Amino acid sequence: MSDRLLIQNLTSLVALRNTQLEKLQAAQAEKVATAERYKKNLERLHSLATNSGASGSLPLALAANCGNYKQAVLAMADSHRLDLTMHEADMAVSQRALNQAYVKCEVLGQVLEKNEKALASKGAVQERKVHDDLATQVWLRSQK
Repeated sequence: MSDRLLIQNLTSLVALRNTQLEKLQAAQAEKVATAERYKKNLERLHSLATNSGASGSLPLALAANCGNYKQAVLAMADSHRLDLTMHEADMAVSQRALNQAYVKCEVLGQVLEKNEKALASKGAVQERKVHDDLATQVWLRSQK
């Protein structure tokens, strides 16, 4: 495989890895936003449970209704906490995948850079050789 073809293939691969990395970053950002929504909802549910008032000073029917309401809100908050915990675990897995994709992208970028430098160096050597050959020809012609 020629050096230029190798560099072209590596450039394409780096571009694909960058695209994959951007998709993973966007997905992680969405997950962070979802986690923030969970947290805000938990705050609201806690606020609803605490601001519903004391049920002990109400008539029996209203006290039972208020107690059932608080119990339902607290149960919903528990369910939301569980969902948030599971979502945060999923976020951790996604973050690891994002970190791995970033490392792969960086490694490929370094390989591409190394090959580009090697090709440039090789080209410079060939160019110097051509200049030396021309200088030698000019010198030989001036000796005649």
